[in-house]
Amino acid sequence: MGGGHGTRGALIGAGFFARNHLLAWRALRAQGADLVALCDLDEARARAVAAEFGLRPFTDARAMLEEVRPDFVDVATTPPSHRALVELCAPRVRLVICQKPLAETAEDAAAMVRACEAAGTTLLVHENFRWQRPFRRMIELLPALGSVRWGRIAFRHGWDVYAGQPYLATAPRLAIMDVGVHLFDLSRLLLGEAEGVSCETQRRDARVTGEDAFTALTRHAGGAVGVTEASFASVLSPEPFPQTVAAVEGDDGTLELRPGYRLVVQDRRGRREEDVEPALPAWGERPWHGVQDSVLAFQRHALAVLRGEAAPQPSGADNLRTLRLCLAAYEAAETGRRVAP
Repeated sequence: MGGGHGTRGALIGAGFFARNHLLAWRALRAQGADLVALCDLDEARARAVAAEFGLRPFTDARAMLEEVRPDFVDVATTPPSHRALVELCAPRVRLVICQKPLAETAEDAAAMVRACEAAGTTLLVHENFRWQRPFRRMIELLPALGSVRWGRIAFRHGWDVYAGQPYLATAPRLAIMDVGVHLFDLSRLLLGEAEGVSCETQRRDARVTGEDAFTALTRHAGGAVGVTEASFASVLSPEPFPQTVAAVEGDDGTLELRPGYRLVVQDRRGRREEDVEPALPAWGERPWHGVQDSVLAFQRHALAVLRGEAAPQPSGADNLRTLRLCLAAYEAAETGRRVAP
């Protein structure tokens, strides 16, 4: 993949989801993405994946940065490693992309934001739900609703997420940190900044350590109320994974995203329905195409940020507020109180 004349990039992490990053970067080469190196602690995996994609393999991130000198680094590792990697990359590149969740604690996330600010480097969080086609369309239509009053965002399924990511089964904090960050980001986008959250968590599958379901109630700055929910143990047919459903009500209309990528728009003129199913990328496969298309859209946005044509969505500072909302939801579930992020 490397060897071109575009914006030089490197990927850290060659795990389960990193393959989507790699395939999307390869698809964007004609638009200026020139991924040249890959780093993973597992030397055999680093060599095998790098060979497949024509990249230079590394097992040491510092050595990779010094030898390759990329313009951007895409960090696709698990949260415990994020702070050290972002702080390592910040003074050496123009853009750091970090996979969600940004960190396990607000202190680590804030330190990452400060490190990039001090280095004059942009921190962009790989938050791809907001880049899914159905939600991009909902955001386009949002102004027509008038003042937003209520919303619901739900990600419920029974898909075996542990097969590809076995570490999830032993994570002490699961559903909120794995998918809640996505859903709360959408809640903030659609309903406004959250001022308070109440939450109930459940562990429905005895094989997992953390919560595999949660329901949260949020109050937002403009007065809107939101319901955010997820379950990894729902029995549904047809299996909706990995689709998210949502509804937003305003004074002048309602948007409802239904299974099957159907968006129902209702306003004072009547009712209409749109097909908002994403295209299947040439390298993609169903049912992952909704996510894969969003990775492509996000990485296209990252290139625009590097060219100075767009502000980061979301920036590290913005995503820190989402993380604080997730942590407040855990505190609310543990104490039975409403908590301010």
